[in-house]
Amino acid sequence: MKNLFFLISLSLILTACSGSKSYIKPYSANPFYWQYKGEPVLLLGATDYDNLFQCNYLESHLDSLVSHGGNYVRNVMSDRGIYQQKAFAMNDDGLYDLDRWNDEYWERFENTLKLSRERDIIVQIELWNRRDHSRDEWLYNPYHPKNNINYTYAESGLDSLYPLHPGANVQPFFFTVPELDNNETLLKYQNAFVSKLLSISLNYGNVLYCISNESGAAEEWATYWAEFIKSHAGNREVYITEMWNSSNMESEEQRRTFDHPDRYNYIDISQSAHHVGYSNWSSFRTVFDYIKDNPRPINCVKIYGRDSYDWMNAGMSSTTGRETFFRNIIGGFASSRFHRPPYGLGMDRSTLNSIRTIRKIEEIVKMWDIEPRMDLLQDYKENLAYLAAQEGESYLVYFTGKGKVKLDLRGSDDTFEIRWIDIENVEWERNDQVRGGQLLELESIHNYSNLAVLKKIR
Repeated sequence: MKNLFFLISLSLILTACSGSKSYIKPYSANPFYWQYKGEPVLLLGATDYDNLFQCNYLESHLDSLVSHGGNYVRNVMSDRGIYQQKAFAMNDDGLYDLDRWNDEYWERFENTLKLSRERDIIVQIELWNRRDHSRDEWLYNPYHPKNNINYTYAESGLDSLYPLHPGANVQPFFFTVPELDNNETLLKYQNAFVSKLLSISLNYGNVLYCISNESGAAEEWATYWAEFIKSHAGNREVYITEMWNSSNMESEEQRRTFDHPDRYNYIDISQSAHHVGYSNWSSFRTVFDYIKDNPRPINCVKIYGRDSYDWMNAGMSSTTGRETFFRNIIGGFASSRFHRPPYGLGMDRSTLNSIRTIRKIEEIVKMWDIEPRMDLLQDYKENLAYLAAQEGESYLVYFTGKGKVKLDLRGSDDTFEIRWIDIENVEWERNDQVRGGQLLELESIHNYSNLAVLKKIR
């Protein structure tokens, strides 16, 4: 009987240990990257939806992503517009009851996590989207007092219209927490919403949490929800960040995340993708330098840029979007995902080929084994070439277009195999050998983006 109890106890322990390996967490050997199911993993994505759980062809969309090497999606808990599913049940009179759930909304949400887990896809969830609560979107929102049976304008402190861009940050919905307005009427329903979400998501190990999309709210808003998630998670480690709206990576707003690793155990700096060319590189590299003594995974869940919609007249073209993706990879990001149309390329041939290209390169060199080494490049023009390397072992050079650079191989006298890959058709094109101990001149093989991989021959 004692042996039976021992075997049962051992089985439970082994099951628990095995289960813990299925959770995403920072890679133990290089915490700038993630690991999942006990193995390091680079997260790459491209989808046509932000609120993926509202997609009516979700399964085929995920299958398309996975078939090209993708493993990372964004799921904003957004329900903008008349026809999307809302979290709350609607009465026969057409008004929402915030004390009752709409089962289909939550079934869609759980199905997204389930289908993603089956495909080893990591889901980055955003709890709140300020765009749902301003301008026309506010008119159809269940929290709008005219749309529910639960409170009046006076009781909630909410107005009928919020016509300004959500960046104006005038919507009281984002000031409800005790440290700010202490709006108990609204906070009751916000707490219930996040509790319901966590009752589902905490059963899945393929989930990362982000408080808000492009937050311009007070720091206390994000702090409250970060602590709320942690309190519900109990002893389980969960990974939380906040996506601040500022594109200035040295701003006080961004440092609310950088300076609190105990609260935000990973970082998302998607707004660095508002910068183009070398400015994009230098912008996000300041973040890596800033946290180098306390490394955490740095994600980019939104890569902007699309020819048909340069909404800021800032050169945010389709080419810009693809360049940002490869700069991210060379620069050490733990994740990169193309933003949905019209602001990004979403899932199209060029983005899927970009993902496939990186997966082919991973057959030769893993990103967590190399690091940005621009100091080993010489004689190049700005934004022509970027380098990550493990000096003396492997080198990955990304060319944005046609040109030449000099690669410093003087630190090793070994022989290296050099292979070129064409991003347009995702094929290896040339295979040569070069000697170390020199400044090697490299000339890109196409007028468009291509990469060279050098690996020491053993």
